[in-house]
Amino acid sequence: MPDPGPSPLQSSLPGAAASFTARVLADAAAHGHAVPQGLAEARTVPAETGPEAPTGAPAGLPAGPPAGLLPGPAAGLPSGPAAGISSGASAGMPTAPVRVPAGPSTGLPVDVPAGAGAGAGAGAGGAVGVLAEALAGGSGAAPGAPRRIAPDPGWVPRGPQGLGTAGLSLAPRAEAPALPAEPPAPADALIIPGLYWHPVPEPDPVRVEEVGHRIKSWALDEVQLYPEDWEGDFDGFQVGRYMVACHPDAPTIDHLMVATRLMVAENAVDDCYCEDLGGSPVGLGGRLLLAHTALDPLYSTAEYQPAWAESLHADAPRRAYRSAMEYLVRQATPSQADRFRHDMARLHLGYLAEAAWDETNHVPEVWEYLAMRQFNNFRPCPTITDTVGGYELPADLHAQPGMQRVLALAGNASTIVNDLYSYTKELASPGRHMNLPVVLADRESLSEKDAYLKAVEVHNDLMRDFEAASAELAAACPVPSVLRFLRGVAVWVDGNHYWHQTNTYRYSLPDFW
Repeated sequence: MPDPGPSPLQSSLPGAAASFTARVLADAAAHGHAVPQGLAEARTVPAETGPEAPTGAPAGLPAGPPAGLLPGPAAGLPSGPAAGISSGASAGMPTAPVRVPAGPSTGLPVDVPAGAGAGAGAGAGGAVGVLAEALAGGSGAAPGAPRRIAPDPGWVPRGPQGLGTAGLSLAPRAEAPALPAEPPAPADALIIPGLYWHPVPEPDPVRVEEVGHRIKSWALDEVQLYPEDWEGDFDGFQVGRYMVACHPDAPTIDHLMVATRLMVAENAVDDCYCEDLGGSPVGLGGRLLLAHTALDPLYSTAEYQPAWAESLHADAPRRAYRSAMEYLVRQATPSQADRFRHDMARLHLGYLAEAAWDETNHVPEVWEYLAMRQFNNFRPCPTITDTVGGYELPADLHAQPGMQRVLALAGNASTIVNDLYSYTKELASPGRHMNLPVVLADRESLSEKDAYLKAVEVHNDLMRDFEAASAELAAACPVPSVLRFLRGVAVWVDGNHYWHQTNTYRYSLPDFW
C-alpha cells in the first residue's frame, strides 16, 4: 500500500495549510465560483519557504497537491507494509483524507444550516466552513437557509474507503461515490434506537482466532492473569475480535498483539483495583501509583531498586502492565511510548476522581461527570493507532491542539458508548455504578428512560463534533501521516462500537422500546 512519505517539520505546517488553501481558491476561481471574503484574504498570506524551496511552494512540501493524497501509490514508494516503525512514514494503509460529515452511512452531500461548521463555525472563522464556502461558491444564501456543498472540483482527492470511514471525507461530492455497500449490523446485534454509528465489516476471522489464541497463552503462561473460574469471562470478553475490528491496518499479528495485551492489562487493573473483582475506592490511589510504575519505571538508588522491581510481580494487574508495556516499547518509538504513558496517567486520574465521588456518595453535575469521563475513558487505545499500524505520527503533529481535540472527542464518544451498552450490566452489579444515564436522571430529574435517551443524544453530539473536528484538522493540515492517523482513530471508534454492539455475552439493553 502507498507510503505517505515523510511528514514536514512543525515549522512547515503553516505553509502546508496556506498551500492547500491556495489550491482550493485557484480551483474555485477556475470553475467560476465566488470566493468568500475571509478565505480571499488568506490568499495574500505567503507560505513559508526554505532556501531550496521553489518559488510558491512551502518548505518541505511539493508545489502540487500533497504527495500521497492522490489515488494510487506514489512513484518510487514501496507498496507493501513495513515490518516496523518509520518516523513519519506509513506502513500498510492507504493514505486518505477524512470527510466532512455527511448523513449516516452515506457519502452523499448534505444540506447544512448556513453558518454551521466545526469548532469556530463556518465562514472565515472555521476551516471546514471556509472550505465548504469556497467549494460552494460563497455564502449568497440568506442567513439560516440550508446550504448544499458543491460537487468535487476534480483534483480533490477521493475519500477513504472501507472499514470505519463512512463518516469521514475531506470534500463531499454531488454524486454518490462508487463504494461497496456498507455491511448491515449482524442479525444478533444490540440496536439502540437513535444512536449515531457506522457499521463495519466482520473482522478477519483468521486474525481473530490467532490473536485470541496468543492472548490467552500470554494471560495464562506469561502473567498468570486470572484463576480458572474466571476463564469464561475472559473468553466472553472476545478481545481478539475487538482488537482486529479496531486495527484492521495492523501489518502483522505481532502489531495487533501490542494493542491486545494493553487492552487486557488495562481491564485487569480496572476490574481488580476499581470494580467488582476485588476493587475498592479505599486506597485506590496507592495501588494505581504503584501499578503506574510498571508503565513509567522508577529510577531509584541501588538499595531500593530491587524491591521495586520485585513488586511488579506482586499481583496480576502489575504483572500484566509490566509485560504489556515491555512489548509496546519494543514496537514503538520512544515518543510513542511516552505518549501512551501520558494517556495512561490521564486514565488513572479519572479512576481516582470517580473513586473519590464513590467514597463520599457524591453524584456529580452532568458537566463534572463528562469532565471525569474525558480522563477515565478509552483514549489510550486509539492513541496507539500509529504504533499498531506500523508507522509514527511525529510528536509535534500529535501535540497540535487540533489533534488533541480530535483524540479527546474520540475517547469521549467511545466512552459514552460504553455507558449505554453496559447500563443494565452495571445496574445489576452490587453497589451504585456511575454512568451518564444515572447522573442525568439524578441531576436533571429525568425518568430512567428519558435519561437514557438523553445520553444517546449526548453521544451523538460528541460523535458529530469528533467527525467535524477531524475534517477541520485534515483541511488545515493535509499531511499524509496526519490523515492516516485521523483515519485510524475513526476506524478505532467504529470498531469499538461494533464490539459493544455485538458482545451479547457481556451486554444487554434496557427495555425502553
